[in-house]
Amino acid sequence: MSYLEWAESQLAEIELLTSMFPTQEELEMTDQLAVAELRHYVEGSSDSPPPSRPQFLIKQSVDSTCTEKMDVIFSCAYPSEYPSVLPEITVRCAGLSRAQQTQLHADLNTFLMENCQGEVCVLTAVDWVKDNLQPFISRSLSATAIPKKESAPARPQEVFSRLWIYSHHIYNKTKRKNILEWSKELCLSGFSMPGKPGIVCVEGPQSACEEFWSRVKVLTWKKIMIRHREDIPLDRQGEDDSAVKSIDSLRKFTGFEEAMFDPHGNRDELQR
Repeated sequence: MSYLEWAESQLAEIELLTSMFPTQEELEMTDQLAVAELRHYVEGSSDSPPPSRPQFLIKQSVDSTCTEKMDVIFSCAYPSEYPSVLPEITVRCAGLSRAQQTQLHADLNTFLMENCQGEVCVLTAVDWVKDNLQPFISRSLSATAIPKKESAPARPQEVFSRLWIYSHHIYNKTKRKNILEWSKELCLSGFSMPGKPGIVCVEGPQSACEEFWSRVKVLTWKKIMIRHREDIPLDRQGEDDSAVKSIDSLRKFTGFEEAMFDPHGNRDELQR
């Protein structure tokens, strides 16, 4: 497919979604300029592909047999080559734990990869989540309701971790935003360096690093891996033979920030 064919498919899907979800409470375009540029390109008012890609939120209330309706928000962004590649879709539901949301994303991406390659699929993704959300809610409620039988379990050893994550490239604005927001939410320090290749380093409690990796790896990537990791128990001996007792004492970074990315990346690549 050509850029024009991709753009035509994207605009057609946006118009379909707008007709199905006519109010801002159901569909919120977070980048109106990108939609206008896309339309101008499709209609021939512009000769070059638009530099930015549409991003929008779909808000739905899903019926649940166990509880009242659940509010579900779909955050969607189009890569330049969509629908030849899958869109970026993040699902948020307050009724699910982080682990359940991570599994939901993984199952959704698997379904889309197996059934929707080369076709517009945002509406298909919304319908799939509405049809499959109930089992996730039920498992989440069951895990909350059933008390653990074992009494006074041994406190697990706290471990400091540092992960070096390599990706084929990081240009997509939504991915970069997620990386910054998730690192802040999980109190991780380190850096993200967009470009080709893309590099992310996160450090902090092992559980937080693992949660960060579980969220990042289910996004749509050409290639992503943990290239190197460091795991340090807090009771190990330091260089001065004293026990290491603090996560912060092992950090090499004081916060998390986005470093300068590859200045040679072209404009189209920045949207991927």
